[in-house]
Amino acid sequence: MEQSRQQEVSKRMKQLLIVYESRTGNTEAMAKAVYEGALSAGATVSLKKASQATCDDLLNCDSVILGSPTHFGYMAGTLQEFLTEAYITLGKKSVTKPYAAFSIGESGGRKTLESIDYICHEFSQYCKFCFQKAADGVAARGKVSPEVLEQCKELGKKMAQL
Repeated sequence: MEQSRQQEVSKRMKQLLIVYESRTGNTEAMAKAVYEGALSAGATVSLKKASQATCDDLLNCDSVILGSPTHFGYMAGTLQEFLTEAYITLGKKSVTKPYAAFSIGESGGRKTLESIDYICHEFSQYCKFCFQKAADGVAARGKVSPEVLEQCKELGKKMAQL
């Protein structure tokens, strides 16, 4: 009886996927804060670097949070490759995934968030697999601060409570 109750609770828990890229550790620190926030809100969370995430990971989650450093005003190439693979592989599946994003860069992460939003919007224009923006992203400049980490935790909580 106890095991079936645990299975029922686990079925209702949100399955969040956090896909990110990080070379210096700043974006990874933000990803881990998002992870902590989502866990604290009761979600089951998978944290993966973009090069390790798969389309099956994307299909098996309830929502996704994308994170990237700013590279020349754009997202990291590995995150773009992940999204391109999803577009090619999942484009004909009728699925909608809520998403949010976070970014950091010396010039600020706003342009990177815009590039992620643009690609996610393109999914809904050209294929059945759609991303739906569920929360405003977190954009940071320079090094990760305690305030940015708190914003990331709040983003994780918000996505877990959708």
